[in-house]
This record gives sequence, C-alpha cells and structure tokens, in this order.
Amino acid sequence: MKSSFALLTALALLGGCQVLSPSVPDGSPPVEDSSPPAQAQQPKTYASFTQETLYALLTAELAGQRNRFDIALGNYVQQANATQDPGVAERGFRIAEYLGAEQAALDTALIWATNAPDSLDAQRAAAVQLARAGRYDESMSHMETVLLHQGDTHFDFLALSAAETDPDTRAGLLQSFDRLLEKHPHNGQLLFGKALLLQQDERPEEALELLETRTSKLDDVAPLLLQARLLQQLERGEEAMPLLAQGLERHPEDKRLRLTYARLLVQQDRLDDAKGEFATLLQRFPNDDDLRFSLALVCLEAEAWREAIVYLEELVERGSHVDAAHYNLARAYEALEEPESALIEYALVGPGNDYLPAQARQTELLLASQRGAEASTRLREAREAQPDYAIQLYLIESEALAKQERHETAWSLIEQALEQFPDDLNLLYTRAMLAEKRDDLGQLEQDLRFILEREPDNAMALNALGYTLADRTTRYAEAKALIEQAHQIDPDDPAILDSLGWVNYRLGNLDEAERLLRQALQRFPDHEVAAHLGEVLWARGKQREARRVWAGALKEQPDSAILRSTLLRLTGSETL
Repeated sequence: MKSSFALLTALALLGGCQVLSPSVPDGSPPVEDSSPPAQAQQPKTYASFTQETLYALLTAELAGQRNRFDIALGNYVQQANATQDPGVAERGFRIAEYLGAEQAALDTALIWATNAPDSLDAQRAAAVQLARAGRYDESMSHMETVLLHQGDTHFDFLALSAAETDPDTRAGLLQSFDRLLEKHPHNGQLLFGKALLLQQDERPEEALELLETRTSKLDDVAPLLLQARLLQQLERGEEAMPLLAQGLERHPEDKRLRLTYARLLVQQDRLDDAKGEFATLLQRFPNDDDLRFSLALVCLEAEAWREAIVYLEELVERGSHVDAAHYNLARAYEALEEPESALIEYALVGPGNDYLPAQARQTELLLASQRGAEASTRLREAREAQPDYAIQLYLIESEALAKQERHETAWSLIEQALEQFPDDLNLLYTRAMLAEKRDDLGQLEQDLRFILEREPDNAMALNALGYTLADRTTRYAEAKALIEQAHQIDPDDPAILDSLGWVNYRLGNLDEAERLLRQALQRFPDHEVAAHLGEVLWARGKQREARRVWAGALKEQPDSAILRSTLLRLTGSETL
C-alpha cells in the first residue's frame, strides 16, 4: 500500500475558497480524458461548500497524509452524499478504489456519474462498479452512454466479471449485449465483449463464429488473441498459427501477440521457431526476466543444453527466478552427464516449489554413484535446516532407498521418522508399503487400518489394503469390498481398476477381470497391469495374445520383476 495521498491545497481550503480540486491520490495513474475536445476545454463548475464541508474534507486529506485512510474515505463518502458534488465524489471514488472498498467505490461512482453526465470517465467508473456488483443492465446503460460518445468502453470487463456468476445472470447479460448490438451491429467493442461472455459461458463455437464476422479482423489485438485462444480450445491450434502470423505482420511490436505466437509454437512442437520468437522478445524487452526464463525452458525442451545454461546463469546473476534457475541448471548438467555440476546446482535450490524435487534428484544421483552416506548426511542436514520439510525429506530418502531395493535401510529410516512424527499418515502409508516388502502383512494392515480410521474415504489406502488381501491372502470377498469402495471414490484411477480386475480374477470372474484389466492397461500401460492382464488371458486360453501383451511390456521395462516371475510361473521361462 502506498504511504500517503497527495494533499489537497490546504491553504486554499483554510482561506475559505469555495471550490475543491478533484485531484487524485499520489501515484495513481492519470485518467485519460476521452471526452470530445470541445467538452474537455470547458471549465468545470463545483458547488459552493459550507464551512462544515470544507473542514471535513481538509480533515480527510490530513488523515490520508497520516495513513488514516479509514477516516479519509469516510469523510469523502459522507460529503459526496451530502453535497452531490462530482469533484468530491470522484475524489472519494479514487480513494475507495485505491483501498479496495467496493461498496464505497460503487456509491461514489454513481454520485459522480449522476452529477457529471458528460464525463466519460464517470460513466465508465459507474459501469465497472455496477458490473462488479452484478447489476449488469444498469452497467450496460452507462456503457452505452460512453459508446454513443465514441469513447472506449469496458464491455470486456462486463463479460469477464460475469464468469463466476450463475447461468441466469450470464443469460441476462447476453440479452443486454444483444439489445445493444441491435442498435450498433458492427461495433467491435460490443462484439468482443459478447464473444468473451460466450467463452465464459462455455460456448466457444459461437464465440469464434461471432469474432469471425468482424469486418477488420486484424486491426485490434485483443479480439485476435481471443480468436486464437478459442481455436486452441477447440483443438484447432494449427488454424491459429497463420492468424497470429498475419497479426504480427500488422502489429510487429505487440508483446502479447508475439508471446502468444511463441507459446503456440511450443505447443505445436516447433521448438526452434519458438526459440527464435522468444529471443526476439527478449531483445526488445531485455529486462523482462519472465521472458528470459521462458526462453531457457524452451531451450531445455529443445535439448539445447548449453544455450539454456547461458540464460539460466543470467537469471542467477540478475537475482531473478533464482531457485528455479538453479534447479534447471542442474537438469541441464545432468543431461550433459556432468553430475558434479548438477549436484552443486541442486544444493543451491532454496525453499519453495523446486526445493523438494531438487532434494529428490540430488539423493538419486548420490545413491546411483554409491554415495549413500553422503546422501543421508545431506538430507539430515536439510531436515535440521528446514524443519517444515522434514516429513517430505524423510519420504524422499525412503523412496530413493526403496528404488535401490535397500528395504531394510528404508524401514529403519521410516521408523526413525515415525518416532518424531508418530501420527503422520504419509509416513504410515510408506511403512505399510515397506512392510509388504518384508512380508509383514500384519504391520501393513495395522498401518492402513489406522489411516482408514482417520480418513475413511482414502482411496489409496483402501486400494492398497484391498489389493494386498487379494494378492497375498484368500480374503477375497473382503478385498473386493475395499477395492469397490475405492473405485466408487475414484472411478478413473487405473491402479484401482487393476486391483478390481485382479480380485475378480482371484474370485474366478474371468470375463469381468479381463474387461477391467484391459481398461486399466489402456489408461496406464504399466508393466504390473500387463502382467495381470496377460495372466488372465492365459487362464482364458488366449496364450498368443497374452504373450503379445507381455512382450510389449518387457520392451518398455525389461527388468520388471513381476513380469519375469509371471512368465516363469506360467511358461516355465523368464523369456518369451
């Protein structure tokens, strides 16, 4: 929040001057006067103020200077109502808008607009505040006044402000747009506003059709950008490319247009072209570090590692996106097979969005190079330095150890973590999964039951317990009930579909098992799901198809233990 308002001329007030200058708070953006020139040159007339009013306004200004904005706003709103003076109302509106006081902003804007009918700024202010209050018909009336005077309107704001409203409100606003379009059928601002509203109402085809009827499609950038977004939304992104390219020919300096074009190039996997566009943008806006970071990410995606490193190091030097820059520098060094440089960069990532991914990759790199003790030391130091991340850091280390099949070490670590955080459900779930590796099904069930007591709708715990009972015991009916409960909670999870298929196989429901496992494999082509589907197909006499399923999964994951053990058990060999 800014520290002070611009003080009105106190000497003029104290001297009994009968006018009040409608100045704005210090630092507020100047209001562009869109009135016709003849009107702009006319002198403004203010009401005569009583001594009481002058005193209240001076008090308001002094209060604003001392950061008592509540007193300043209260006095201005009171005097705007009392005097109905447009200058006082405008000043009150500026203060209310500055403070985010919505009701006061609406009240003062309406007083300003009523008493200054020729001020387009006043009519716009009233329209915007009415729209924010959901009073769209009244808002459109003020907008039409601006439109008739050929001023810039805010029909786009009206449309966007209706995004979170109910369908009836949006329908009413659409009718208001249509009424104005009957009077002004070729007005670009109205067409754009209605198209925005149609987009918010999830009617992209109609919005696109409306924009395509515009006579001068490339003159205004905002409608052009909306048209491109609608094409992308309708999965017609390739049609947006020439449209944006033509727009750039007409508006080569427009940052939004070039940025949209560059991002669409990335989506179209034209990474070299995208690099060129981002580089052009960065040349024109060298202090825009968001562009610099975007260019670095595009270079990473294009596997231009050295080029990415240049931009990422610039970000670090400039003190911008520092943690993300270190994290992505590490990624680049990993790709260049320079693990020591990667470890240095990962260690420099501070708390934030990239902190835990950096710790995870650092740990995996150290374990892969047989530096487990160093990994453990670094993570212990990280837990001490960042206690808010302690649980996640325990989980990172445990998962990395489990990947290397160091299950006993991971078990000891989780036991240590649970001494510190005995009721943490994530740690308990991890211990349950490790217990399964140790054939300690009693501990697994105890931990998962504890989780389900706390969170009865925890689909992951329901599925884990149900699958284990189906796979490792003969408690099939109980297992099926648990998995079906998980499926009701999360019907699209392929892991739950896999479990449901597997328990049906255990129960002898082969048709249902095959149907469910096919769905699971289609949604998530995982080696364990492939092993299960292949086994069901084998049991149904479809050995040739089973072998094809297993072969496809082995091609993707040749070291899969479950695939190898399934093959050995059913065919007598670990190979096909």
